[in-house]
Amino acid sequence: MKLLHTLLIAAALSISACDYSPKSSLGFRLPDGNAEKGQKIFAQYQCASCHVIPGRDDLKIDSEPEMSVVIGGMTTQVKTYGQLVTSVINPSHRISRYYRSEEYSDDGVSKMRNYNDVMTVSELIDLVTFLQSQYEEMPNY
Repeated sequence: MKLLHTLLIAAALSISACDYSPKSSLGFRLPDGNAEKGQKIFAQYQCASCHVIPGRDDLKIDSEPEMSVVIGGMTTQVKTYGQLVTSVINPSHRISRYYRSEEYSDDGVSKMRNYNDVMTVSELIDLVTFLQSQYEEMPNY
């Protein structure tokens, strides 16, 4: 009986997690992108002036980065497609606790430039595809 009760609660919670409100992302999916094009877009928009990808010295720029926001590399949890899209189009949505200092944000607003009016949707798709390919999940032992 206790197991049935637990299963019913779990089912109710999972159903309530489905958000059908007008702000829901349910059903949202951009087309597949091209990581090679995304790497070129990373360079074109000079993302390396603030972002560092571990093990990718080929992406560094000639000068010292304005700040060193690490993206990619070994992680316990790979960033989802949606998280990466949101990070590019709304960088203030969620600022990591490691980047809440004045160097990276002003009163909770990311210092990352807004690219929404200069980057095409196709560029965004390719950039996110490239960024997602830069994460490597660490095995859990």
